[in-house]
Amino acid sequence: MPIEIIDGIYYVGIHDWNLRNFHGYSTYRGSTYNSYLIVDDKIALIDQVKGPFTEEFIKNIEEIVPLDKIDYLICNHLEGDHSQSLVKISELAKNAQIITSERGKPGFLKMYKKDWDIKPVKEGDELNLGKRKLKFLPVPMIHWPDSMMTYCLPDKILFSNDAFGQHICRSKIFDDENDLNKILDEAKKYYANIVMHLSGIILRALKKITEDLKLEIKMICPSHGVIWRSHTLKIIEKYLYWSNRNTEEKVLIIYDTMWHSTEKMAMAIAEGIITEGVETRIYNLTLTDNSDIIKEVLDSRALLIGTPTINNGIFPTVGGFLTYLKGLKPPAKIASAFGSYGWSPKGGVEAALEELKEAKIPEIIEPIKCQFTPDPEELEACKEWGKNIAIKVKSLS
Repeated sequence: MPIEIIDGIYYVGIHDWNLRNFHGYSTYRGSTYNSYLIVDDKIALIDQVKGPFTEEFIKNIEEIVPLDKIDYLICNHLEGDHSQSLVKISELAKNAQIITSERGKPGFLKMYKKDWDIKPVKEGDELNLGKRKLKFLPVPMIHWPDSMMTYCLPDKILFSNDAFGQHICRSKIFDDENDLNKILDEAKKYYANIVMHLSGIILRALKKITEDLKLEIKMICPSHGVIWRSHTLKIIEKYLYWSNRNTEEKVLIIYDTMWHSTEKMAMAIAEGIITEGVETRIYNLTLTDNSDIIKEVLDSRALLIGTPTINNGIFPTVGGFLTYLKGLKPPAKIASAFGSYGWSPKGGVEAALEELKEAKIPEIIEPIKCQFTPDPEELEACKEWGKNIAIKVKSLS
């Protein structure tokens, strides 16, 4: 149902309570597809929703205005969860002008193969609605080339599309109506899994918004999750922190195991790290979702990858995780690999090291391996290896 967020501006989006997977990203708390209706002398609908929810979306809008009264359909992003309903909405809002970024126009026409009259906009273009004015800010590669934000004056609302979002579904749509720690945790997971590899681009966009354009922002309305109205500075600070690729004194031990030999090594390594007072977190890839681990990768200084050797190569779950990790360009300063093997000393560990090198982690440390089940002396060596890594972690910032 629609919710008035301030006088004349309505949330008309969709709550997807049952979503548990989004492109391989676990969404235990569901998600939302947010859309906003501005009712002024002219009426603008900002962003669309995922296709299966189109009929519910239409009902939400029509509780406020008939669709044929809408003057503008503002499309900040081409991806389907923000655009699929446009096919039906454009038929019903037959008098509305579709507006998107210059890079968005060819994308919309190619994706939907419709003879749409689309007006492209560039940075600084404005649209007068009456008492309100919209300013457009293309932000290419946050996180698609067509991505755009829309800024509403005089309310100082930033319709940020995917930036500042969270995959979380709540009946109360504002940040200050919910547990802030849970919202920030989901915002961190969202950033890590979707835009961590774009940190440099995000940092430049944030500086443009806050320093060059000096936009005063009282409210941020993203396209997923809750609306930021009381903690706008907090989420902007978090994005600045993450996009600066800051890391903490934290080591992640990420592994899988066949006959528990690699697991025993992981525990011994962790013991060594802990004795140096460095935060350590251990994840078994069979038991933990990749996207939850990536959330912790976002601010970890060291990554240690454990794999047994199978068929002279890397264990499948470890290989899959490393493929995912490489694409996200983690900010870790150091990394290494460890694991057990059977008859051939070369295999999984060496393959894992090559993947870590491709992830562009600055320092790759010599790995540690053992044959079959580690004996007490080998476990002690693992502990010492972990201690040395912890000492190195503490020496970096």
